[in-house]
Amino acid sequence: MVSVDAILLAGGRGTRVGGAIKPLFEVNGSTLLASAVGAVRAGGAERAVVAAPVLAEGLDVRWVREDPPFGGPVAAIVAALEEVDADEVYVVACDLPTVDAAVALLSDPLPADADGACLDDGRPQWLIGRYRTAALRAVASTLPDRGRDASMRALLGRLTVLPVAVDPALTHDVDTWDDLRRARGGAMTEPRTLPPEALNEWSAALAERFGLAEGDIPISLVLDLARDVANGVARPAAPLSAFVAGLVAGRAGGSPADTEAAVAAVVEMARGWQDR
Repeated sequence: MVSVDAILLAGGRGTRVGGAIKPLFEVNGSTLLASAVGAVRAGGAERAVVAAPVLAEGLDVRWVREDPPFGGPVAAIVAALEEVDADEVYVVACDLPTVDAAVALLSDPLPADADGACLDDGRPQWLIGRYRTAALRAVASTLPDRGRDASMRALLGRLTVLPVAVDPALTHDVDTWDDLRRARGGAMTEPRTLPPEALNEWSAALAERFGLAEGDIPISLVLDLARDVANGVARPAAPLSAFVAGLVAGRAGGSPADTEAAVAAVVEMARGWQDR
């Protein structure tokens, strides 16, 4: 009998939703992450390996993280493969509201002449697939830097991956706040959050109002700080931590280097908070 595990990808930056943690968005009464775990379990997965920082303590999963973090989906898959024991493995991104139906289409063991199968809505959706574990490991072993910043084509392009034709509606993921609104049937309970282009406009307005120079407001640095604190401590701690980092940087002189040092110190505290 063919055994199957699952690799769930949940460690992205969420840049198009202002750094929010997409796998924890709730759709139809469940987080996208919990729904993905349920879907692969229903599809026969014996073990679910989530490539992300610990996002939900109560889930029956194994947590792994690529090193360094945010190395892309291939690096996350390479790291997670170390925890996979089964003959075959689901690979699923945790931003898919239709994950139950999507995984159900991949629940049969792979045919002998295939290395994998993935949904195809006009183009291959490699992050909604099922693959032969040995084939993934063989290619992963050839990738430099453990797959950091590698494309999915670099990992799967040499394999025989069968397309499973589906309607694009089945593969529409949650990438923006509008996507989340649609997934919820038009209802939104998330607080209003600015998309990246609006953040740039707001940053420029703040700089003009307070006489700041271009580059004095490091948007990405602050968003990364908020994400890491939200993950490591709690969401309400994120704005407080950003304020403290700004206060510390200002007292140190207020240079970009001072800001980076203050943010790094807060992030280091947040990452070790649960282990204190």
